Amino acid sequence: MSVDTLEPTVPTTVKAYLKPIDSVGLATFADKGRANPASRGTNKVRTEMQGMYRSLSYVGNHAPVVVDEPLHLFGEDTAPAPGEIVLSGLGGCLAVGITAVATWKQVKLSKLEIFMEGDIGNPAAWGAGGALKEPKDMGFQAIRVKVNIEGDAPREVLDEIVQHANLYSPVANSMRNPIAFDIGLAD
Repeated sequence: MSVDTLEPTVPTTVKAYLKPIDSVGLATFADKGRANPASRGTNKVRTEMQGMYRSLSYVGNHAPVVVDEPLHLFGEDTAPAPGEIVLSGLGGCLAVGITAVATWKQVKLSKLEIFMEGDIGNPAAWGAGGALKEPKDMGFQAIRVKVNIEGDAPREVLDEIVQHANLYSPVANSMRNPIAFDIGLAD
């Protein structure tokens, strides 16, 4: 009750939105892509093995990404496994895409969580004497993604944003589509 009027006060709800990205910068970046649809960037990473299955991957000036294997796969379980890192890259890419598409559609997001599961096996023991497998039968065999998203748009619009971002996700498309892959000894 308000002290002055002795009438009930109407509670107010404050909605907190996620920190927005630069919509003008996004539009400029999109214009560049339309002007040169064949343009590509290059991601560079250097990975250094520390011992057992623990490695450090250096990306730009950032702290290294630590990768290990769980105890049952002969690692020390000091960090996520390689497949978990792959899923985190997928989640990060989808989150970026969903945020970009929401910004493009002028939808403010208040929550965005992405939950991923990937079915992966290693009966080939990394090629070290395990089952004989074809490359297509190794790696992730199924990935399931669920997105928990809230914002100032109806559920149908939020679903359209998620589906559109999935369609244009560079990491999701790298996982879905065959890509040229070259591996050899360093000079």
